[in-house]
Amino acid sequence: MSKLKRLATKADNIVVVEPPVSLAEVMEREKNYPIMFPKEFAKNYRELLFKPITLHINGKTYHIQFNRCTNPFCKWFGETQKEYSKVKYKPSRYRLEGSKKYGSQNIRCYPDPTGSAIGTTWNCNCTPFSNWSVAEEITRLATMDRVKDIEKEYNFHREDCPNQGLTPFESSKEFYKRGKSTGNSQKWQCKSCGKMTNVLPSRRESTTFGQKRNDILPSLAAQLLNRTPVKRTCEILKIGSQTYYSKLEWLYRRCLEFNERYEINGFKSLDFNTMWINTDKMIYYLNNVRRRGQGGERYDLVEEKEFPTHVVISADMGSRYVFRCDVAYDWSTTTDDIMNDTLLYKDDHLDEFSRKNARLRYSFFPQSPTKNDEQSTVEYMKELDDLNLRNKYVDGMHVNSTYTTMAHYFHLKLMLNAKEWRFVTDNDSSLMTSLFRVFAREIKCNDAHHFLNLIDKDKSRKTAYLEFVEGRKELKDWVGLDVGTKASTYKLALTKLKFQLRNHDFYEMVNKDGHFYLKRANNPIVHPLPSPDQGFRTVDCTTDLSSYEIDEIARMILNVSDKATSAFIQQIRRRLSILERPLVTARGDQKSYIYANFNPKYAQMALTILRTFYNFCLPYKSWDKEELTPAQRIGLTDKVFTMKDIIYLR
Repeated sequence: MSKLKRLATKADNIVVVEPPVSLAEVMEREKNYPIMFPKEFAKNYRELLFKPITLHINGKTYHIQFNRCTNPFCKWFGETQKEYSKVKYKPSRYRLEGSKKYGSQNIRCYPDPTGSAIGTTWNCNCTPFSNWSVAEEITRLATMDRVKDIEKEYNFHREDCPNQGLTPFESSKEFYKRGKSTGNSQKWQCKSCGKMTNVLPSRRESTTFGQKRNDILPSLAAQLLNRTPVKRTCEILKIGSQTYYSKLEWLYRRCLEFNERYEINGFKSLDFNTMWINTDKMIYYLNNVRRRGQGGERYDLVEEKEFPTHVVISADMGSRYVFRCDVAYDWSTTTDDIMNDTLLYKDDHLDEFSRKNARLRYSFFPQSPTKNDEQSTVEYMKELDDLNLRNKYVDGMHVNSTYTTMAHYFHLKLMLNAKEWRFVTDNDSSLMTSLFRVFAREIKCNDAHHFLNLIDKDKSRKTAYLEFVEGRKELKDWVGLDVGTKASTYKLALTKLKFQLRNHDFYEMVNKDGHFYLKRANNPIVHPLPSPDQGFRTVDCTTDLSSYEIDEIARMILNVSDKATSAFIQQIRRRLSILERPLVTARGDQKSYIYANFNPKYAQMALTILRTFYNFCLPYKSWDKEELTPAQRIGLTDKVFTMKDIIYLR
């Protein structure tokens, strides 16, 4: 029997991360912190750069170590750090370069000291990240997606009852059923002592337990998904803002329960030969408002009033099913948490990649300068004032979107069973480096490939449409068909692309010490099918396609597009008032974010509700002329659901 649910919290340990710092090292850091120079202290505890972090999810153990080469054409791509102790001077694969002070640290690939001619390095460099902090972000996303059973302890007997320890769940003959309460919960009475006890109803017995005004839920969901502002919804439903947000949280929890049943369990039984995933990032501007009691002119302009917040979205390109939609914001972490971690691990004197909270906007809590500290008291007070001012604003911390993207991809990898992977993104460095770190093994084994969909965003809609019309005409002219002749546009484009690929490569052959090696050429090709809203676009491949035939490459290139994420982002802008595009002010010279959400916690909830509605309730007609939802197209369900089905878990 299904129990009532609640949102998961940190205390539920959905993911267990093993701290990479032992108690002995914590004590050693405590001893060395006041006597070492910060640079010396950071260097002394730099081993976390290449040390794997162990985490446990659903009974399985994973090791996170993403600080490795991110160039798919390099010999060391995806390889962990290794020291060659038998070679003179004991060289290693990677070396840390740059300055911590100026934020320019990077990992450099060094040539193979063994002299092997199998593969070569390209003097690559990549940004180091905190593996520990990646694991913390994986934990945050996993906790955010889960619900847990409400476990309540009952006392069914009086103190002098001889049946102490017996419960109606195991010994129902020792109890009377005394009907149901107003909340539809079962009443039990002990036959010996006569004590009456109410137990929580099951989810089937009461889907609205503990809810007042539960009759407004369908109407509130409809208004939320049709861009009605919060205040207008409160006026229409005659409720307060506090009730609005509590109902929003209830809808969010119900969507998580629905997704647990149909999405999480559904994907466990589905296997995909080739999974095409389109990932993109959306930016919205958070209305950075002060907490209650922190108003007044003395707080004006101390923080940016509109703060850019990133949302990472991934969708299946065939069905447009949106797998994940994650806001890069941690609303559960407080400045007290950061302060406690700083005091324990001395994060303020460590390199960024060694900090537990490197993913956060404030990765450490400022500490008074030590005897050998290079920081002045004035600089310390400035850092402390900045953090204290931030503490007067909305709860939570912004997260570096690269950390969110790495955790996002990690969960996609756990969710989907696919033999081969194809990824399509724009030229966003954070998306690319995250993909190359999380899917390094698959890319190295030629089971995963990454394509860039490059669009000229300065192009006007009129120009794009003209290119669309001219492109279709040129395609028929190239083949030699009359304009009125009916022919499959896809087949014509495939024919043209195969012809062009005979003399086009996405990589180049480079002679190095008498051997030829592959290297990315940065040589995109024009997609033969322009779209009405984008016109001509180009496609590039960042991974090695040398083992594929021209026909296979042509089909992959034709499949590259960003329609899967663009369609969902359009729905976000058109359906969610708190995430719509900014309005132009009356003066016409500025943008107004008057409807923008002030708490990313509720933005994440609204996005999850929309994602569930979009996947299971919103059918669309595609090239096959069938009107189906994304969930039907990908194979999770065979029916179109409604919001009432989700609310009442039908």
